[in-house]
Amino acid sequence: MSEESTALRTASLVIPLKKVYYGRRRIRAKRAIRIIRETVMRHFRKEGIKLVKISNEVNEYIWSRGIEKPPRKIKVVVEIREEEVEEEEGKQKVAYVLLPKSKKAKKVEEHQEAQG
Repeated sequence: MSEESTALRTASLVIPLKKVYYGRRRIRAKRAIRIIRETVMRHFRKEGIKLVKISNEVNEYIWSRGIEKPPRKIKVVVEIREEEVEEEEGKQKVAYVLLPKSKKAKKVEEHQEAQG
């Protein structure tokens, strides 16, 4: 991901993960990641998305309570960007799934910018 690429579209989604708990305990976190990827693909199919990349922050949040107890829902920010994909020629639209910045994190960043 290059620094100069800008988001073509940004959207906020709340993805329910209740269905994860219907399955076996030992695969719940893996299944939650798959549900997030499928939900983003379904919501942005008309945009021409071919690839969904989930950030490490989202992955760590899902796995934070272990494989057996992922969260019941998650709020994410989806950014759609155009970039070159290794398997394909030319530019492709890629969806990045990120955690939204909390108000506290924004205040900390503003304070650090004011200090330095």
